[in-house]
Amino acid sequence: MPDAVLPAQASPEADILSALGTRSIVLVGMMGVGKSTIGRRMAARLKLPFVDADTEIEAAAGMTIPEIFERHGEPHFRDGEARVIARLLDGGPVVLATGGGAFMREETRSRIAAKAISIWLKADHDVIMRRVRRRADRPLLQTADPEGTVTRLLTEREPVYSHADLTIASRDVPHDRIVDETIATLRAYLCGEPAAQPAADVASAIR
Repeated sequence: MPDAVLPAQASPEADILSALGTRSIVLVGMMGVGKSTIGRRMAARLKLPFVDADTEIEAAAGMTIPEIFERHGEPHFRDGEARVIARLLDGGPVVLATGGGAFMREETRSRIAAKAISIWLKADHDVIMRRVRRRADRPLLQTADPEGTVTRLLTEREPVYSHADLTIASRDVPHDRIVDETIATLRAYLCGEPAAQPAADVASAIR
């Protein structure tokens, strides 16, 4: 009598895709927390398209984000950002990295809640400052006191970011470890199963 063939175990990625349906995954959080880097790797794992909202805004406007801020001001940029994110969410399941201020707009938060799972990549002030100092293309940091600006933005934005469906601690560990944690947490959230990661490790990661 032939051996019984056991059914193949579904992967966490397959479970996530099945539970997502037509919804997207949207990464929110401050500049410098790694939304694009983590988003690209997550998209590769899930075999979904990766989209960076800032890149799409620049393509739609035909100019860079610093140029949009300089020529038209932040309110104009935020209007365009909201339109671009709405269009991207209508396009079916993607992994979408958003700009730091996108989630602050109530209309955008509502749209994300209806069409996606939102993940807040949360990093502390020192980690963010270390990362953003390496780049000169952050319009909101073109001030006499960039560190004070980051502190102010964190104070304003963190209570709003906390409305995201999930929170993942972004810190200085290998990117793939953050991706693994995000995949495990997302699967647990979508499929109602406990994440495989030890609770103690999660607690220490969030501290």
